[in-house]
Amino acid sequence: MSMENAWMTYRSMTRDRSVAGNRIDRALVRRIFGYAGRYRGIIAFYLVTLVFVSLLSVAQPLLVPRLVDDGISQGNARVVTITALTMAALAIVDAALGLVSRWYSARIGEGLIFDLRTEVYDHVQRQSIAFFTRAQTGALISRLNSDVMGAQQAFTSTLGGVLGNLISATVVLIAMFALSWQVTVVSLVLVPVFLIPARWMGRRLQILTREQMGLNADMSTQMTERFNVAGALLVKLFGRPEDETASFSNRAERVRDIGVRMAMANRWFFTGLALVASLATAIVYGLGGNLVIQQVLTIGTLLALVGLLAQLYGPLTALSNVRVDVMTALVSFERVFEVLDLQPMVKESADARPLPDGPLGVRFDHVGFRYPRPSEISLASLEGVAREMVEADGGEVLSDLTFDVQAGTLTALVGPSGAGKTTITGLLTRLYDPTEGQVLVGGMDLRDVTSESLRDSVGVVTQDSHLFHDSIRHNLLYARPDATEADLLEACRSAHILTLIEQLPEGLDTVVGDRGHRLSGGEKQRIALARLLLKAPRVVVLDEATAHLDSESESAVQRALDAALVGRTSVVIAHRLSTIRRADQILVVDAGRVVERGTHETLLAAGGLYADLYRTQFSDSAQH
Repeated sequence: MSMENAWMTYRSMTRDRSVAGNRIDRALVRRIFGYAGRYRGIIAFYLVTLVFVSLLSVAQPLLVPRLVDDGISQGNARVVTITALTMAALAIVDAALGLVSRWYSARIGEGLIFDLRTEVYDHVQRQSIAFFTRAQTGALISRLNSDVMGAQQAFTSTLGGVLGNLISATVVLIAMFALSWQVTVVSLVLVPVFLIPARWMGRRLQILTREQMGLNADMSTQMTERFNVAGALLVKLFGRPEDETASFSNRAERVRDIGVRMAMANRWFFTGLALVASLATAIVYGLGGNLVIQQVLTIGTLLALVGLLAQLYGPLTALSNVRVDVMTALVSFERVFEVLDLQPMVKESADARPLPDGPLGVRFDHVGFRYPRPSEISLASLEGVAREMVEADGGEVLSDLTFDVQAGTLTALVGPSGAGKTTITGLLTRLYDPTEGQVLVGGMDLRDVTSESLRDSVGVVTQDSHLFHDSIRHNLLYARPDATEADLLEACRSAHILTLIEQLPEGLDTVVGDRGHRLSGGEKQRIALARLLLKAPRVVVLDEATAHLDSESESAVQRALDAALVGRTSVVIAHRLSTIRRADQILVVDAGRVVERGTHETLLAAGGLYADLYRTQFSDSAQH
């Protein structure tokens, strides 16, 4: 048995047989063929090369009788030479076709991987932010890697394997029956002797493989959690190095032990295959040798039968697992399509229009909002934890919310924690759509606005702004890719971060580290503000943007914000008295409603919720 056939048999026998009982969904198959249609020309050539490769693999053993019986035994050098040259030519053609077949296989497989990965990545990016609050990152990455790779095998490994094995087994059996029906029948009788132990070992390998994957996942999870900056910091502050090492050592030990068991199981598997093939060959030599002595067969025919026998058991065993192979590939497709079929909650309208030019006002018109149920925004298989069968409603967060923010003015949102302030900013940036009413910018309902114009017109700085693990330059250019060096320096100067950047050895090309952890909270926030200034939006949303700054940094950034907000419509969630005092209007939000509105002085005089918040939250600031 060739090593290639042995490996194909091994892969087929170790598939998860739990999928074998699944029914083939015809709609799913039709959808898969839709992807295959993009490669129909290449697939056709690929299948043709598989046919010729299978035929050529049988052709060479069939030349052995002529070489031995008509050439060597008869002392006919011309026949020997011509037959040997023919076999050499067939070997060269077989090798060339094998390379061509592999190229077609790789082109189809890698092309499909590219198509599916880019489609899934683009689709996931268009999901609402609520999707990402529930989906487990590792599960999403697995869909883009493991499941896409599994789906790809339907076009290459499974498709090629099934067709190639079918042709090979059919042609080999026809050739063997033509040469000697007695030897062929004995060979087929030995198939169960070969198949039953292989299936038993396959189940054993399947169990070990699943256990090995789980142990490796546990070990990888511990490394991922401890090696990112936040996890490493937590371990440094609260962890015990000895316990961490012992915990990891225990997991690594189990991975080592299962690795040894897997290695031995693999060796038993391949040894068993080789042993059965050798026994079958011995039996064929024994039976065939006697037939040669009885002059029923020639020596050349016997050698041809032995050569064909080596190509028989692998394809037959693999074909016995065709349903498992096909269903495994279909399950991977189902998992990929499951993500692609989850529709984003926030979609761009087909007739969406860009926001108008000039200053933009904001209006919330009788807005109501409740967070969606998990089944509306996510998949249970992506959440990493079991989801309750009965899903509770998200609950009403905003109710009949109406207010206006005039163009070029500053509105401050204040209120107790959980009042709905961050939800309001999420609706303004269209991270969510309201369940009732309208959010209007520039007089247009955001559901009728193009995503591109909304991104260009609205800029956001949150309490904990994210920086990519890249240079300061690339983090700034993310907001405006066409910005010049002068633009970058001016934005940094306005955000009062340029002096610090100039002191760094690599300047703007300094890498900020995972989530910007190489910078202090204040430095990271000022780079985020520089990113906002570089974008120069017409509407600015600040969610406690100065919360991480010390008094000196806050003063510097506040001066930058004062200049940046001039002429721009601004909505600010404020916990700082300085921001509140200069607001054109203050909206006091409680339980999803605006319960008070006015200026700092008028709200204090009213003696309501704002006055209570001021006494408990801002009185200390007022004394400084």
